[in-house]
Amino acid sequence: QVQLVESGGGLVQPGGSLRLSCAASGFTFSKYAMSWYRQAPGKERELVAATPSAAGNPNYADSAKGRFTISRDNAKNTVYLQMNDLKPEDTAVYYCYAQFPRLPEYAYWGQGTQVTVSS
Repeated sequence: QVQLVESGGGLVQPGGSLRLSCAASGFTFSKYAMSWYRQAPGKERELVAATPSAAGNPNYADSAKGRFTISRDNAKNTVYLQMNDLKPEDTAVYYCYAQFPRLPEYAYWGQGTQVTVSS
């Protein structure tokens, strides 16, 4: 059974930091590209950050560059999103996404975790 379970979301003040985790199971984690998406109310889901399964540079949304860092630990089947200098506009549900390269039929979503940045 494929599972992607996000954790680490919550309420944080502007300028604060948060680290999201996504624990994966049920597939060969190391062969999959992993990504974080987010969706705010009234907005479309957008890519925040992505890390390849092997060689390659991480990708970041312009809004995340310099503040967010995606990383993965293949031994733990976990992908992380370190978020620093959080802003109110970062408020959204954050989703973990797994994608086998070049095969869109092998893609999985997590259930999402809420991140709220507010004073």
